[in-house]
Amino acid sequence: MASSINLSIYSDVMVVLATAGVIVPVVSRLGANPIISYLTLGALLGPLGLGAAMDQMPFLYWITIVEPNNVAGIAELGVVFLLFLIGLQLSLSRLLALHRLVFGLGGLQIVITAAILTLIAVLFGVGTQQALVVGLSLALSSTAAVVELLSNKRRMSTTTGRATFSVLLAQDLAVVPLLLLVGILASDTGTNVATILGIALLQAAASLGMIVLFGRVFLRSLFHLVGSLDSSEVFLAAVLFIVVGAGFAAALFGLPMAMGAFVAGILLSETEFRKAVEAIVEPFKGLLLGVFFFTVGMSIDIVEFIKTPGLIISLLCILLIVKVIVLAPLARLFSLALPSAIEMAMLLAAGGEFAFVGIGAGAAAGIVSPHVSGMALTVVAISMALTPLLATLGEHLARAISKTEHGPELDEMPDVMTGHGIVVGYGRVGRVVAGMLQRHGLAYLAIDADPALVSRERRKENAVFFGDARNNNFLRICGLSEASSLIVTINDDHATDRIIEIVRAARPDLPIVVRARDATHARHLYAMGVTNAVPETIEASLQLSEATLISMGIPMGKVVASIHERRDEFRKELQ
Repeated sequence: MASSINLSIYSDVMVVLATAGVIVPVVSRLGANPIISYLTLGALLGPLGLGAAMDQMPFLYWITIVEPNNVAGIAELGVVFLLFLIGLQLSLSRLLALHRLVFGLGGLQIVITAAILTLIAVLFGVGTQQALVVGLSLALSSTAAVVELLSNKRRMSTTTGRATFSVLLAQDLAVVPLLLLVGILASDTGTNVATILGIALLQAAASLGMIVLFGRVFLRSLFHLVGSLDSSEVFLAAVLFIVVGAGFAAALFGLPMAMGAFVAGILLSETEFRKAVEAIVEPFKGLLLGVFFFTVGMSIDIVEFIKTPGLIISLLCILLIVKVIVLAPLARLFSLALPSAIEMAMLLAAGGEFAFVGIGAGAAAGIVSPHVSGMALTVVAISMALTPLLATLGEHLARAISKTEHGPELDEMPDVMTGHGIVVGYGRVGRVVAGMLQRHGLAYLAIDADPALVSRERRKENAVFFGDARNNNFLRICGLSEASSLIVTINDDHATDRIIEIVRAARPDLPIVVRARDATHARHLYAMGVTNAVPETIEASLQLSEATLISMGIPMGKVVASIHERRDEFRKELQ
């Protein structure tokens, strides 16, 4: 039995999991950037690092990566999950609003940057076909690294964030014609390249249209069914099926898997299941992205860098400078302020993960030589390791320029909801509470676990989302850290207690108002730390008393004052 197990696969996976689950979190707690940590450890533990000395020191077999392909599939899923989460943050209307930046700014950046880099490669003595593949591949930036940085800083919806993402989206779309171009150059059939690329792009658009059409019909119905089962395990399985299934469907049509997942995310972004799905996917995304950055680090050839450090640093500087001097003026041409243009150019200056796809495909087809491929991928990997530093430098330059020009300060925060109330439970009581908040001009977000009820209320344009408030990650995604109050209206004691525990651990200062059955239940809730418990029996008796006193001729103002006084007495007794 043991002899049938491929130990190299398990040892490689264990090295990556130990890195992602133990080493990087510890290093991050010490203040190191997680992306740089993954890339550095990948370079150190990869086959081009310590793995190269395995013949002399066999024990390194257990602490290095033997075969990179053993973890390549897991790494690709990291980018798939990232693009899915990005899609969840967008909507179709917002995406269409970005079309000018995607196809204008993004398209021009790819064409101009690729042309300059191709020319430079030819001047370095690289063949024309090799130079074209390398130039196009190096023109692309890292969606995974840049979006992760912007998301962590909550800057995805700022001017800089939207423009940056638009360019990245155009670059992701450009992977399809890049791979087609490699295939055409490899076949050398003499067919008109422009014609073949045009037909291929039309086929890609038709494929995405089919995925969108199928998703609109299928996704909401699936999640309605899964949500009604009230099983977190089934919901998790359905989410993973959609993410991986959408990527697989895109791959069947010759598109990047990440593109299919991105489309699925957009389709779910306007549904009541968005926040629940995001809460489930996000932990997977973090781990898988870590594996991805680790595999990118494995492409850094430390030996080659030691042999020719001057050449690699020169090529690295050329790549960064070319992309900055192309992107910044183009961004200004598309009406971006100078600070935003500079910051975006610095964010996108490094190479990206799809360079590994394009150059790898060229090397496999025999178009790109092993020496050129190794040198280019080493430059890309090092540039990706510099992305956090470039982003910080770009942000500082943008601030300095903004102050010098006495213009408006950079927009720091995206259009996220802040100062809102979170209403848990949207039954009869929850609807009344939400209605009163809305009547007084206060923002709210409501949560309910009944998919039919949530769908019905969303058709009335109420801000209700499907989800389980006992999930701390879900509450965080609902804006717990920015909320001004939490109102719990559900009639489930165990669930209520769990929600209070989560919220009090995360926000000791947050006002919590909870529906209680009676005085005994209210005392229990006060002991747990709620701000205000409202017993149904006491409130009913106070309302009856109010109606009785008014009917017996007592003035309204006097009655209201006495009812408030009695309510305060009850509250003090219960507390």
